[in-house]
Amino acid sequence: MTALVWFRNDLRLTDHLALQAAVDTGLPVLPIFILDEVCPRVLGGASKWWLHQSLKSLKHDLTLLGSDLILLRGNAFEVLKKLKSQVPITHLFWHRRYDPKSIEQDKIIKAHFKEQGVACQSFSGSLLFEPHTVKNKEGNFFKVFTPFWNHCLGKSAPDKPIPKPRSLPFDPQFRTLSEDLESWNLCPKNPDWAGGIRSTWTPGETRAQGLLSQLLEEKLDDYKGNRDQPSLAGTSSLSPYLHWGEISVRQVWHAASGEAGQGTDCFLSELGWREFAYHTLFYNPHLIDKPLRADFKDFPWQENQKALEAWQKGLTGYPIVDAGMRELWITGFMHNRVRMIVASFLVKHLLQPWQKGEDWFWDTLVDADLASNSFNWQWVAGCGADAAPYFRIFNPILQGEKFDPKGIYVKRWVPELSSLPDDFIHKPWLSKSKPSSYPSPLVDHQMARKRALEAFQGRRNE
Repeated sequence: MTALVWFRNDLRLTDHLALQAAVDTGLPVLPIFILDEVCPRVLGGASKWWLHQSLKSLKHDLTLLGSDLILLRGNAFEVLKKLKSQVPITHLFWHRRYDPKSIEQDKIIKAHFKEQGVACQSFSGSLLFEPHTVKNKEGNFFKVFTPFWNHCLGKSAPDKPIPKPRSLPFDPQFRTLSEDLESWNLCPKNPDWAGGIRSTWTPGETRAQGLLSQLLEEKLDDYKGNRDQPSLAGTSSLSPYLHWGEISVRQVWHAASGEAGQGTDCFLSELGWREFAYHTLFYNPHLIDKPLRADFKDFPWQENQKALEAWQKGLTGYPIVDAGMRELWITGFMHNRVRMIVASFLVKHLLQPWQKGEDWFWDTLVDADLASNSFNWQWVAGCGADAAPYFRIFNPILQGEKFDPKGIYVKRWVPELSSLPDDFIHKPWLSKSKPSSYPSPLVDHQMARKRALEAFQGRRNE
């Protein structure tokens, strides 16, 4: 008899309810990870790199407990059925996901294995408040963040995290079932395109725990003021670790909520925004590729491949936009304030479909998250839940001057502008010393703003 633990976006040992349930059976525990390449969505390049490193880290951590991670590949349902024919599995445990494909897959797997006499149980492992437990007074889902979050805060506090197991009973013969991680070729070494990501990030639970400690000791007090300044390391940097479940959101919540202050409240509300994205996806499965608002179904986007590529490469002529896009390409990450600026620029200045930006972020972000990515792009585009009003069009010049007044962030990622005076760093086209290697603005801000207002106002009046 064997208790199987199916790891998914929960690549940790601390506060792992499914793992603890397996340990509690007293049986040999078989930890597995299945690379299901289409569920919930085909991974982007940066996500593949992160997953490779995270699996190596989890495998190492499991060996320290006398266990190992068995790697398998294919349709999860078919892989599990085959595994059942090879191993006497009597218990099956996993953490739930909330995207439409995973929800349907879980139902099929649970029904099948229960018929086979296997004790199946799934747990909440990635959210503070599961979507099906949060509804408004009418019994419907929330469409606005503030009442959603107030409702959540009025509920019982999330359970406290549990410690990791001290040891795991493991049958060494399980190792013969595993595929080799290197054979998956998740991060090819030739060409080595991930150098900047590798020098920026260390995936795994150990680093996640370190970042949480750093947040509490060094960042939380000033979080509210510093989080909007891209030149500072003022954010938690926990988003990719939360996405892959290398640290549990319950642990982060309880650690931060024990600290008083505006910084704490602001940080916890950011966790709430993540919850709201999943809440919206759960009740609106089409969020990932279709606008929530029906009046945006036939929006008159002006698709332009050259404009899209200039945005992707950080060659728009607007320094704060270009700095963000180059930071993304090199590190697999972009500061949150700058994400809003570059998204607004693509959708409203260039009138490119938000799905094009979402696709690019999905491929290049190490924290690419199905719910948050699509939810936030729709928020910026004005077609999502609690969306930014159509007339909110970020001025990339003013945004740069407000949040990067000395151009420290811009000069780091757009080094050809490093010699420009501060007065011109966000409008280099006005300076006689603008280097010829840096492009002129792709569009005029005032013209682009007028065009966007006309397009969005027209859609609003239909």
